[in-house]
Amino acid sequence: MKHLEKIFACALLLFFLNSCGVSKSIHNRPDVSGYDATIPEKIKINDSTFVAGDNFLLKNKQGQWELYVEGNPLQIGKITGSLTQELMQKQEAIFFNKVEDLVPSKIQQYLLRKFLAWYNRKMYLHIPEEYKAEIYGLSQFSSSNFSEIGEPYLRLLYLHGAHDIGHALQDLMLVGCSSFAVWGDKTVDGELLIGRNFDFYAGDDFAKEKIIAFVNPSEGHKFMSVTWGGMMGVISGMNDQGLTVTINAGKSEIPLVAKTPISIVTREILQYASNIDEAIAIAKKREVFVSEAIFVGSAKDKKAAIIEVAPDNFGVYEVENTDELICSNHFQSAVYKNDERNLKWIEESHSMYRFERMQELISEDEKLNVADAVAILRNKNGLDDKEIGFGNEKALNQLLAHHGIVFKPESRKVWVSSNPYQLGEFVEYDLDEVFANREGNPATKTISNSKGNISEDPFVHSKEYKDYEEYRILEREVEAAIENKETISAEKLAALQQKNPEYWKAYYLTGKYYFEKNYDAAAKIAFKKALTKEITTVPDREKIEKFLQKLNK
Repeated sequence: MKHLEKIFACALLLFFLNSCGVSKSIHNRPDVSGYDATIPEKIKINDSTFVAGDNFLLKNKQGQWELYVEGNPLQIGKITGSLTQELMQKQEAIFFNKVEDLVPSKIQQYLLRKFLAWYNRKMYLHIPEEYKAEIYGLSQFSSSNFSEIGEPYLRLLYLHGAHDIGHALQDLMLVGCSSFAVWGDKTVDGELLIGRNFDFYAGDDFAKEKIIAFVNPSEGHKFMSVTWGGMMGVISGMNDQGLTVTINAGKSEIPLVAKTPISIVTREILQYASNIDEAIAIAKKREVFVSEAIFVGSAKDKKAAIIEVAPDNFGVYEVENTDELICSNHFQSAVYKNDERNLKWIEESHSMYRFERMQELISEDEKLNVADAVAILRNKNGLDDKEIGFGNEKALNQLLAHHGIVFKPESRKVWVSSNPYQLGEFVEYDLDEVFANREGNPATKTISNSKGNISEDPFVHSKEYKDYEEYRILEREVEAAIENKETISAEKLAALQQKNPEYWKAYYLTGKYYFEKNYDAAAKIAFKKALTKEITTVPDREKIEKFLQKLNK
């Protein structure tokens, strides 16, 4: 957590700097006087179905929430807040409780809040007014339990930058997304086909209440996105023009000041772009504060491209004479060819490994369909189909994804995974059907196309999956015991290894525990065993080698 320590050091320096910039940011509110603020009353049909005029929120049998909202920015915010109030407050509690777990000290929490107020002091200058109005509408239904962190509007505004900050604080390892597109001769029907895993992890509870939102704004294009309560930015989505956006984190320095959150940039692209060139133009005019690859698919262009943005650089990567495009977590455009940070990331992280694994799996089929795309997203093995342990970040399916998603932009169809991870049924939605005849017709049953669903992965019923879930609990227990210098039984350490025998981390944690207890012989055996497994990153391998060097002395 050395990055958090740096933050606290900065916070101490900034503690007495109550600059006018911070004051302006804290007191800034969008001007909503020009908007009609009236919204229809929410009516509860049952515990999982709510309507408000033509708008609705309902839960399908796969456990996903389906949301439809329409109106001006303020109305969309208020209606979304009204319909999803319980979900939004729940997500906010989960997120802030997660922060509290990471930063248990009340003094450090206070300093962190001071730092975030300073750090986010310019964010409001970089977010379009209509989106601030939407966030303001949402905030009217926010929780009153976190007033010490900030007023509801500011909390929601800042939370839209949490994804970006998670990218910058690489020690937290919140992200490791994988995306690919195939088209032309590489698909069964010649149509563009896109698959992606969103591996943003903020705890198991955070991913439980997914919302598949369908938004009909008063200006711009209608669109869908996969989101959660309180989030109006876009992580994965498609509009009614057949334009798709997904985001993949790049290697970032810790930025000095927050500007436009990536999810706001992608929301603007989805709402106002209909092809790749229009998407590029929107991305180019926004100042971001982390490095990100925006993966754009276009029905009109019948292909995909990657817009690579950073605080100090901008590039576009398109492929020629091929019908596939792959994206993990490093940049590929010409402007990043000699970028030292990107080159080091390629060399040391798991990004290139996953990139090559996608190449490998795509090449196995002459032509791909939706089921093939889902199978790639669910793949748990390493290169050459090697078993690398469940949960390994070198796998495309790291068994922690918030969601997996598949798009067919030319058909306006999308498939969204249901829990757990991307193993549950992929549920099909047809955007043309969803947005047709909505006036005076709020839905009270699923708006999905159940006949087009992709079945759940049989792996969820296997002994290996059950063992993995037990392993995850054991891993957290062992990590906490090491942190708190508590005693762990030999049986628990043995179970840690037996439940996930091909995963390097099980042996690393065992070795670390024995090292701390001065059981040198046992520690050496565990560390050597870890080195025989597929270790996630170069720094992880070097960490184990350093322990062995100390033991050999």
